[in-house]
Amino acid sequence: MSQFERNQLMSVETEKADWNSMYTIGGVAARMQLGLTLLIILITFVGALNPGEPNEFLAILYTDRVVSGLLDDFTSLIVVAFYLGTFPALYVALRRVNPTYTALATLFTVVGVTVVFATHSGLSMFYLSEQYAAAATEAQRAQLLAVGQAVMASDMWNSTGGYMAGILLQGAGVIISLVMLRSKEFRAVTAWAGFFGNAFDLTQHILHPF
Repeated sequence: MSQFERNQLMSVETEKADWNSMYTIGGVAARMQLGLTLLIILITFVGALNPGEPNEFLAILYTDRVVSGLLDDFTSLIVVAFYLGTFPALYVALRRVNPTYTALATLFTVVGVTVVFATHSGLSMFYLSEQYAAAATEAQRAQLLAVGQAVMASDMWNSTGGYMAGILLQGAGVIISLVMLRSKEFRAVTAWAGFFGNAFDLTQHILHPF
């Protein structure tokens, strides 16, 4: 074997090792997304953490950071953040099956995650909760409540940006699942589960404002 052939072989082995690291990151991210999603479902089902009036919400945010992290939906933010681990791995695995749609789904994901980060109200609400706790008069508290309602109206669940981010993320899931169906690297049940799960979520997300 010539030196050139040995160098080529080493380059291929190095590339495979890099891709394997990407697959490992994607696998860990997917498992974390699953665990956190089950936690969110449990919290929603129990309903014990749902605050009543806006003043109760700000009070809880100030007095209990653990509960407030759940109330302020940091778990959903983390789930969305893990898309930056899963979709690059899916891109690497599926890029040869359909490079156009795989790249498009990955682009949708990156844009969607960025918009979710930009519209999440978590730290803003924490700041308002501290201001609300320190307010000396009812007039100041009323002003802070009004600001808090405005912040919540522009967060990732209520704003136009958040609405479009949901469409991009779930749309990316539908696209990547359809590409999976043409790949020999993924089982059909995995691809169909991804398709129906994302399609259902995309449908209810689109219909939500109506």
